Amino acid sequence: MRIVGGESRGRTLRSVPGDSTRPTSDRVRQSLFDLLGQRMDGLAVLDLYAGTGALGLEALSRGAVRATLVESDARACGVIYGNLADLKYEARCTVVQGTLPAAFARLRGPFDLVFSDPPYALRAAQAVLDGLSSNHLLAPGGRVVLEMDRREDAPLCPEGLRLADERRYGDTKVLVISA
Repeated sequence: MRIVGGESRGRTLRSVPGDSTRPTSDRVRQSLFDLLGQRMDGLAVLDLYAGTGALGLEALSRGAVRATLVESDARACGVIYGNLADLKYEARCTVVQGTLPAAFARLRGPFDLVFSDPPYALRAAQAVLDGLSSNHLLAPGGRVVLEMDRREDAPLCPEGLRLADERRYGDTKVLVISA
């Protein structure tokens, strides 16, 4: 796994041993940033279910001003810290170890771009949108990228949010929700 664009393009990322995480593939990450725009200049980014931190780190490489990475697994948090040190992004990134939805209360937004790539078995899309909305974590004009199993039903958008785009990449369905 590597950073696919921006200032750290080509840099290798550490990964979590075993199969406890399912990192977003380089191909899907590149497709996501093709969809969202190659540059993330000045954005505040939130990466939920961060795993290795690849999505948040990719956004930092492409110009995001800050990123907050939320991960429940201690081993994965250790990998994230290693990746931050390797890329020298410690000053621009905060790691929150905790489970959702409880961790929403610990986050300080607003965020311009939110990535949510939970384990597919959690079927967490609705809880993520509800948590972001009720905790006022999404900036005006912000976007949420929800990755889910292609067979999972799309969540209902809380008031003020709307489905802007939907894409499929193999077994992965990606929804882009806009404020």
